[in-house]
Amino acid sequence: MDVNRLILGDNLEVLKAIDSDTIDLIYLDPPFFSNRTYEVIWGDDGEKRSFEDRFAGGIDHYINWLKNRVRQMHRVLKPTGSIFLHCDWHASAEIKIDILNNIFGRNNFRNEIIWKRTFNSGSSKSIAKKFPINTDTIFWYSKTSDYIFNKITRPLNEGALKRYDKVDGCGKRFKWNPLKSVSKERLEKLLASGEAMIVPTSKYPVYKHYLDEDKGVIVDNLWDEVGQIATQSTGERIGYPTQKPEALLQRIIECSTNEGDIVLDPFVGGGTTVAVADKLNRKWIGIDQSVMAIKVTDLRLKKRQNELFAKPYEVILPTFDFEKLNKTDGKDFEIWIVEKFGGIPNTKGGKDYGIDGHTDYGTPIQVKKWKKAIGRDTLDNFLTAIARDNKYLFDQNKKEGQICGFIIGFEFSKDLINEVSRLKNKENTLIELKYIKDIIPYDKPPKVTLTAEELENLKYRFEAKAESETGTDFFSWDFSHDEQEFKADIVIDKTGVQEKKFKEGEHNIAVQAVDKKGLSGSDKLKIKVAGKTKN
Repeated sequence: MDVNRLILGDNLEVLKAIDSDTIDLIYLDPPFFSNRTYEVIWGDDGEKRSFEDRFAGGIDHYINWLKNRVRQMHRVLKPTGSIFLHCDWHASAEIKIDILNNIFGRNNFRNEIIWKRTFNSGSSKSIAKKFPINTDTIFWYSKTSDYIFNKITRPLNEGALKRYDKVDGCGKRFKWNPLKSVSKERLEKLLASGEAMIVPTSKYPVYKHYLDEDKGVIVDNLWDEVGQIATQSTGERIGYPTQKPEALLQRIIECSTNEGDIVLDPFVGGGTTVAVADKLNRKWIGIDQSVMAIKVTDLRLKKRQNELFAKPYEVILPTFDFEKLNKTDGKDFEIWIVEKFGGIPNTKGGKDYGIDGHTDYGTPIQVKKWKKAIGRDTLDNFLTAIARDNKYLFDQNKKEGQICGFIIGFEFSKDLINEVSRLKNKENTLIELKYIKDIIPYDKPPKVTLTAEELENLKYRFEAKAESETGTDFFSWDFSHDEQEFKADIVIDKTGVQEKKFKEGEHNIAVQAVDKKGLSGSDKLKIKVAGKTKN
C-alpha cells in the first residue's frame, strides 16, 4: 500500500489490505471503554456505526473488537517495529493481558508509560470516594527483541541549571565535576589548560563540564511534563475533545523510528499523529471510520502544505466525486477504471481501436467516459474491434457461450441494451454492460452558495448554504483564500454562518461544505472593505 494516505473506512478492513511486515510504528488511541456519550465526538454516521459495533456488549465484546484489530496490526509491523497503545484505567488491565501479552508476547513488553495529562493546579477539591485520576497509560510493545529505540532527553530543570554557576573567560557557563577515571598524561594536559584542577578537599580532581555539553535528562516512563493542550493554545488546538498534544506524539515517534520510516495511526481522530510524522520526515498512513475525522485531518495538513517539510498525500474515500471523475483525462480514466474492474489496461500510446484493456483471461474491455448514454453505434464498432483483436478467442467465446467483451460506462441507451439482448438470444454473442457505479461508488458533491452582508464598519456576516443528497456534516472557512489551496481558519462549523471584522482592502473568502460521504463542495467571493470615517 502506498503511504502518506488518509483513508476513510473501517480500520479492520483497511489493515487487512496492508502487506505484512511493512510498518515501523503503530500508535493507536482507540475509543476508551468509558462513558458512552463522551465517546461519540464527531457525531457522524461512520463514528456512530463504530460506536454501536464496539459497545454492542460489555467488556468482553469490547476487548474482542479491539483484539481483532491489534492482531492485524501485529501482522503489518516490521520485525523491528513497535506499537504504542494509549488507554485509560477502564480497560487497561484487560488490554495488557488479553490483547497485548496474548498477541505480542510478554517478552516483547517494553514499557508501561504513565502520561500525566494535566499539571497539578493546587486545588484540594476531591471527587467521590477516591483520588482524582489524572493519568493515561501507554503500553509499548515491540514485535521482536530486535527493535528501534532512540534515547530521548528533556531539558534540565531550574535546579540543575543553577549548578552551572561558573563562567569561563569566553562567557560559557560550566560546573566542576569529579574526574574519576583519567590517565596521568590526560590529567596533566587538562591541568595545564585550566580545564581541570586539584581540590584539596576532594578525593578526585575536578574538570569543567560546560552547560552546552549537557544533553539533558534521559526521559523515564513517567511523562509528567507533557500536559494536555491548553485551551488558549489556538495554534495547535483544533476543537477535537480528546486531541493529544503534538509533543507527546513527537516523543513516541522520535524514540521508535528514524527519518523515512512508516508510521500508522488506525484511529486518526484529530490527525495529531500524521501531522507530527509529516513534520518529522516520516511516511504515514491514517485511518478512521469518521468522515469528519478524515476531513478535519485533511484540512489540518493543508494548513502546513506551504512549509518545507510538508510532503504530498492522498485522501482515500469509499465514494468518489462525480465531478472530479468527469474532469479526469480520458486515457488516465480508462486505465484507472480498467484496473478497478480487475483488468489489465492498455497503456500504449496511439490508436487502440476501441480496446482499452483485457481481463486476465484475454476478454476485451472498452471504457466510455461520456455524460450522455452510450449508443448502439459504440456496440457496432466494439464488435468489429474485438473480432480484430483476437478472432480465435472471439469465436471460441461465442461457441462456448462465454462473454465476448465488456463495455463500461456511466449510462447506456435503450437501443444499446436491446441490441445486447438480441445478440445474446439470436447470435450467441455475449456483451456485458458494466455501470461505473457498480465498479466504484460515486456521488455528486454538495452544491455550495456563499453570500456576504456588511453589518457595520469593517464587520461582515457570511452565510453558506449547501445542497446535498446525503446531508451536510459541517462547513470550514478560509478568510484569506489564495485562489489555489483551501486552508481552513475555522475547521468545524455546523451552522454555516460566520461574522468577522477585517482590515481595509480586498479579501478573498472561501467556504467548504463536507457531506456525510466525505465529498466536499465550495464557493468563494471577494469583498472590498473600506473603513467609514467617523463624524
